[in-house]
Amino acid sequence: MGSPNGGIVGVINPTSFGKCTQTITTSGSSTLTTQPGTRLVSYAVVAGGGGGGATHGGGGGAGGLRTCSLFSVCGAAPYPIVVGGGGAGSPVSPAYVGTSGTDSSFSTITSEGGGGGAGGQNPGIGLPGGSGGGGGNATPGAGGSGNTPPVSPSQGNNGGAGVVPGFEGAGGGGGAGAVGTTGTPTQGGPGGAGLDISSLFTAPIPNSGVYSGGGGGGINPNGTAGTGNPGGGAAGQTGGSTAASGTANTGGGGGGGGSGGAGGAGGSGIVIVKELNKASGVWNLKSQFSARKQGTWPQVLAAPVAFDFLVVAGGGGGGNGTAGGGGAGGFRTSFPGGTKITLADGSYSITVGGGGIAGVGPAAPTKTGGDGNPSIFSTITSTGGGGGGDRDANTEGRPGGSGGGGSGSDSAPGNVAGTALPVTSPPQGNNGGAGRGSCACSAGGGGGGASAGGTPAPSATVAGPGGAGLANSITGSPVTYAGGGGGGGHSPGNTSGGAGGGGAGATINVPGSAVAGTVNTGGGGGGGAGGSGVIGGAGGSGIVIVRAPGPAGPTINLSPGANTKTTLPAPAGGCTVATFTVSGTLTIAP
Repeated sequence: MGSPNGGIVGVINPTSFGKCTQTITTSGSSTLTTQPGTRLVSYAVVAGGGGGGATHGGGGGAGGLRTCSLFSVCGAAPYPIVVGGGGAGSPVSPAYVGTSGTDSSFSTITSEGGGGGAGGQNPGIGLPGGSGGGGGNATPGAGGSGNTPPVSPSQGNNGGAGVVPGFEGAGGGGGAGAVGTTGTPTQGGPGGAGLDISSLFTAPIPNSGVYSGGGGGGINPNGTAGTGNPGGGAAGQTGGSTAASGTANTGGGGGGGGSGGAGGAGGSGIVIVKELNKASGVWNLKSQFSARKQGTWPQVLAAPVAFDFLVVAGGGGGGNGTAGGGGAGGFRTSFPGGTKITLADGSYSITVGGGGIAGVGPAAPTKTGGDGNPSIFSTITSTGGGGGGDRDANTEGRPGGSGGGGSGSDSAPGNVAGTALPVTSPPQGNNGGAGRGSCACSAGGGGGGASAGGTPAPSATVAGPGGAGLANSITGSPVTYAGGGGGGGHSPGNTSGGAGGGGAGATINVPGSAVAGTVNTGGGGGGGAGGSGVIGGAGGSGIVIVRAPGPAGPTINLSPGANTKTTLPAPAGGCTVATFTVSGTLTIAP
């Protein structure tokens, strides 16, 4: 006899069908009431972007961007939504900082507004926020810190620094996918790139799903203004006109003003929530047939797969004034022969940490190099490298994935170096080297690297080199990452950065001699030295590489487009390698 329920296959489990309903909120405060059957949602919460600074002003930082592919909710329940507005650009007089953007939120999740860009008046420091505002053409002109307050995965990146002397380029605002670029004597720094999150939602969505780009820095009319970046960030300005505003409902930063020009406003935020179809267990045939007919029956998930990984954090910035080199970003890997990460189908956020800002002085605490930002993949977090210490601020090297080098001092023995923290197994880095000092001269120690500690300064005039990084062949060819920055000193030579992107330290009275850590290596920045314009180098950004087994492994996709996917030839057996040079999303399918 036929069964009245269409035939039971195992136990009947309550389903969770959200019918793929998508709610896009572009302004104000509202309440989303979920459907009775909804138990899981995907969300994107984008805060308002920061306004740009005026008169050679920094670009506004992008609004914080937080996403999740599987977030548990209750059916038929109310969830508050708030969409933050963009911050106002700075007026010409007084040319201080742009206003930071306003927070956006969904349920318990809050994204921080982007930091305002600094104006071209001292101190010219960009404001912190979801992503930091760019530094102005002022002293010290540092970019604002991103991912403030800190969350994991990171909601944004640091702003770029401005060029201190003359009427030169201001820094770009940080973006969700990359740090803002430091200005140069001929160009304002471009804003940091946003992130493409379109894979989480059903098209179409505003701005094609690319959000939270930083605003470009301003400059004088003889230079080139910094460009905005994908994600709604506005370009900077060169002349007296008001800079462009960030695009509405993207969280993009406003452009920095040019000579005698006001900064542009930040773009407003957006909140997107998609109620998901997802089920597990065994179902009666009638329910399954009905769900398949409606197109709401979820795909069967493949068995979890073990992935190799390499996660390198951003390097620390070098300090200023016979300073320590920045420590390398933390280096953690499973390849070859280590413990892999086992992952099921789904989307996974990847965070690529930016490098720490350079110690630029003259006022403490900005002379100490900034710490690098962490890189994150699944349960693996590599800690940003520690910033290098500074003599004038009398600071020690900062702790981090690898510790920053200690600075010189007015008396022996000099300042101590930073340690490699937190402790991991295997270790993610090494300690920095100590500085040396006397009443007349001083020298900084090298930042620690992934395979060796930074070298202490051997004398009060000679700096210590940065520690060496580690080579890894997860991509199929050996590449060396996470070298420490060299210390700065009175005597030339012996200031080299460690292999793996570590920047060389400076020599006293030689402007521009400190070298930044290499991009996407996690290398530490070189330490600065005494004399006009002899500042430290910024840390290099990190990198995340994920290697899937082949040739019968899962399908993996990644966004945004700046990241790359390659298939390795024999003898690697067709393994697929996903390389993330900016933060993004890894999607695994059967």
